[in-house]
Amino acid sequence: MSTAAATVFRGCRALMSSSAAAAAAKGAKKPASAAAKPKAAKKPVDPNNLRGIMRPVPVSDALRKFGGAAHISRSGVLKIVWDYIKANDLQNPLNKREIICDEKLKTIFPGRDTVHMMEVTKLLSPHFVKTI
Repeated sequence: MSTAAATVFRGCRALMSSSAAAAAAKGAKKPASAAAKPKAAKKPVDPNNLRGIMRPVPVSDALRKFGGAAHISRSGVLKIVWDYIKANDLQNPLNKREIICDEKLKTIFPGRDTVHMMEVTKLLSPHFVKTI
């Protein structure tokens, strides 16, 4: 109960007891607002209405060879790259934020022996072909 209500009722315990505590003492069910709400089922993604990072876009030849498709979404490319990094254990064991590039990663990160995890999206950006 709020402090304002406590000052109005000035210590009268019967008036200050919350109705929820009284109902719980009587064995009543929780109010409908306190009951867990069922989660709404996710709507299936409409492939014709993909926008932003979910829309497949044309990629460069190097990324096409790495990812295996001519059109890949930006989020899909990140998933493919991180799955490859995790599967081949290419993270530096002393600094997990650093990725050690093998020959296949060097094709999409040219001239880099190591890449910081925060640079991955920046280094992948030139591989997305701009279309007008």
